[in-house]
Amino acid sequence: MPRSPRLPIVIFGARVRPDATPSRTLRHRVEAAAVFARECKNPFLIPTGCARDGLPSEARVMADLLVAGGVAPDDIVMEETARDTLDSVRACSQILHDRGHAGPVAIATSAYHLPRCMMLMSLAGWKVIPVPPPPHPAARSLPRRWFWRLREVAALPWDALLMVARRGHRPASRD
Repeated sequence: MPRSPRLPIVIFGARVRPDATPSRTLRHRVEAAAVFARECKNPFLIPTGCARDGLPSEARVMADLLVAGGVAPDDIVMEETARDTLDSVRACSQILHDRGHAGPVAIATSAYHLPRCMMLMSLAGWKVIPVPPPPHPAARSLPRRWFWRLREVAALPWDALLMVARRGHRPASRD
């Protein structure tokens, strides 16, 4: 019996702590993705995010958490170059195209970040499935929660503009 098509689950990164451990936000995103993956028939996970300040990459820290949580290493494809959300969308899209994936893509991130990630992946041409976000807020204090929400309000139209502008400047095909 043939295997069902693989469902990629892109896990958007968050900064790694100075002691090279995952931040609370990063840990919660990975946990939400792992719970969702266990409910899927044939998932593979794409943790995304680069290394900064001599620390391991966000993707590496997430992959280690996934493996410690029982995910097979063969079900993880790390993307370690992206410095921000838009870079992650572009890099993960390239990985998916290179693998010949044409189906939907699941998106795992925090609740405040999910609308922007879904919009950008849609603009990149993917049908998106939201992974239920972590039940915990990304920030414990109310002012920090509002900071992140307001940051998204500004980032969403800016990243959309950059994504649309980039689509209009693709090099011509050599066919």
